[in-house]
Amino acid sequence: MSRSLDELAQTLVLGALLHAVRKTYGDFEIADHWQQGEFHHDLVLRVASSKGLPGPVLVVATNCNGGVKEVLSFAEVPSREALWHFRCPQVPEFTGPPAKVLGRSTTMHWFDPCDLLGPDARSEYRAEFRARQPGGGWVCRKAG
Repeated sequence: MSRSLDELAQTLVLGALLHAVRKTYGDFEIADHWQQGEFHHDLVLRVASSKGLPGPVLVVATNCNGGVKEVLSFAEVPSREALWHFRCPQVPEFTGPPAKVLGRSTTMHWFDPCDLLGPDARSEYRAEFRARQPGGGWVCRKAG
């Protein structure tokens, strides 16, 4: 574990984490945002100065309310599939080599994200209004 990642993760909410990143590491670029199912978001950040961090790329996993669940550090932006292959190697839709994580910290909001991917995963969408997302989890079914 990395103390710097632990400190960021323990802000516990996305807004406070982004403020701490800017204050400690300078500007950052939002490189990507991925949603997996209804309740998991990954915000990919490239920081201006990675001094004290394992790597210059952070992936901040949040719940649907912006509660920070996990902070991961990488040398470069991982692909979405590689990140999820690291998290859930048993899911056959996440192929290729898993992402190479340089550092990781979890919070009190963390739970195994693989639990969100099964066919019986919790959903706030009624069955007729949802569709399975590649890899698992539910998204709103497109009209038509």
